[in-house]
Amino acid sequence: MTGYILAGIVLFLALAAIVFDRWRTSRTMKRLDQMLTKAMNGSFTEEAFDETRLSALESRLSRFLAASTVSAGKLQEQRDQLSSLVSDISHQTKTPVANILLYAQLLEEQPLTSQGQDCARAVAAQAEKLQTLMDALVKTSRLETGLLALHPKPGDIRPVIHRAMAQYLPKAEAKGVGLTAGQTEGSGVFDPKWTEEALCNLLDNAVKYTPPGGTVTVEVRSYEMFAAVRVADNGPGIPEGEQAKIFGRFYRAANTYQKEGVGIGLYLIRQIAEGQGGYVKVSSGKGGGSVFSLYFPRQ
Repeated sequence: MTGYILAGIVLFLALAAIVFDRWRTSRTMKRLDQMLTKAMNGSFTEEAFDETRLSALESRLSRFLAASTVSAGKLQEQRDQLSSLVSDISHQTKTPVANILLYAQLLEEQPLTSQGQDCARAVAAQAEKLQTLMDALVKTSRLETGLLALHPKPGDIRPVIHRAMAQYLPKAEAKGVGLTAGQTEGSGVFDPKWTEEALCNLLDNAVKYTPPGGTVTVEVRSYEMFAAVRVADNGPGIPEGEQAKIFGRFYRAANTYQKEGVGIGLYLIRQIAEGQGGYVKVSSGKGGGSVFSLYFPRQ
């Protein structure tokens, strides 16, 4: 009889130990969950000041969050300083660049030799390239630092497409490139101003790389979660190995160095797409043209 009692006591103690261990584990997990939740919303503070491992973990997490806050603050400060520097440089160079363009135009009107005319046109082209670069850098730096915010809102994408195409139709016609619109009905959540900026950059590249006699087509496709503006061209295509790189800042594909550009347009497009909850991708084969698709969320 005594043996049964002892066995019952041992079994009870074992069950009690198991229940207590589970309760302690559950309490610890609950506390860890609370700590992580508060860490994510920025309200974490130490609550235990004893010799337990949980208290030590709270102290380490507190030090980590403090260091992360300081690091993030310094990074933001550096970004703000860089953006301010880019803006200052852009402001200070506007007048000199405008003067260079003016004098280049005046030179072209003078009775110069053929070589002199070529030099004057080259000076004007380089000045315009510098002006475009500075404008793109300012826009990009301000988007990166949050000084310029995107304001996505529900709307019809057709007016944005028509405005962008109207801007590049003369350039396409002058080059002998057809600029056509397919199905453009579609709606979504996007910033009209910045989406037009992104679309203009896509059209600029498409017209630039499409040879005379080719065609650039713009169309909208709607999917379950996203709508996409597709810009297809008859250009030289982009090798698969370079497709992931072309959206990097200042990256120029190996077969594009003879074309005008500074390699920042696609990077700016990516910043705009991601800033309004979308993305941009390219589909291309070497020698088979390219299709750039700008995605934004649907309503």
